[in-house]
Amino acid sequence: MKTSKKDWSKTELQIYILLLCANADSNETGKELKLIKSKTNLKTFVKIYKEFSDDSEDESLEKIEQNVRLHFFTNMELMEFRKEVNAVFFTDKKFTMMERYLDRILDNIIY
Repeated sequence: MKTSKKDWSKTELQIYILLLCANADSNETGKELKLIKSKTNLKTFVKIYKEFSDDSEDESLEKIEQNVRLHFFTNMELMEFRKEVNAVFFTDKKFTMMERYLDRILDNIIY
């Protein structure tokens, strides 16, 4: 595994997690990507998307876990972020088994 310690800002971490959510069913759609892009500037999105594209699922989860520990999220931030995650999951009006599985994993890491 090539995972190395990489510190992200809160925004970068959130974008990375949302990309993982969009890819949970192995089918990230243009609509999902458009929603994620709306959460940040293009430069940050491109940087994080490239990194995400180069990582395996295990590497992604490890990087998320490493970076979650670096930041303190308020309850309000977590509630808002939960809404963003759900918005990505439900963009296609379905909540697949793989998305539910990832949702539980993220709950264990983030909360």
